[in-house]
Amino acid sequence: MIVVDTSALMAIVLDEPEAERCADCIASERDIRISAATIAEALIVAAQRNVGSEMERLIAGLPFEVIPVTEASARRVADAYAKWGKGNHPAGLNFGDCFAYVAAQELNCPLLFVGEDFGRAGMASG
Repeated sequence: MIVVDTSALMAIVLDEPEAERCADCIASERDIRISAATIAEALIVAAQRNVGSEMERLIAGLPFEVIPVTEASARRVADAYAKWGKGNHPAGLNFGDCFAYVAAQELNCPLLFVGEDFGRAGMASG
């Protein structure tokens, strides 16, 4: 099982240096999870980068199990932001990052991401 962050999806869509690693990781996993909030973030970020339709196709083509945002998980996201968020910690997680972080923590599984921010928050990449 693995949880996927927006950064991994953007790497694939933009064919960044980590794209192949991210795509291979997703392809090799049978149980792929994503927060509903991460889907929203990925679509927003992709649209801002003029690759919204590419992101739509990627998301539609992947066998994600979508993790809903509940009141309890929203409170954990707020706690994560207070601990690891921009301006609070060198990890500098943004609002969207915290949904992926909490999902991986709750499921006790790796988080597929690109960059150093999650590593600074003690999260290992898938």
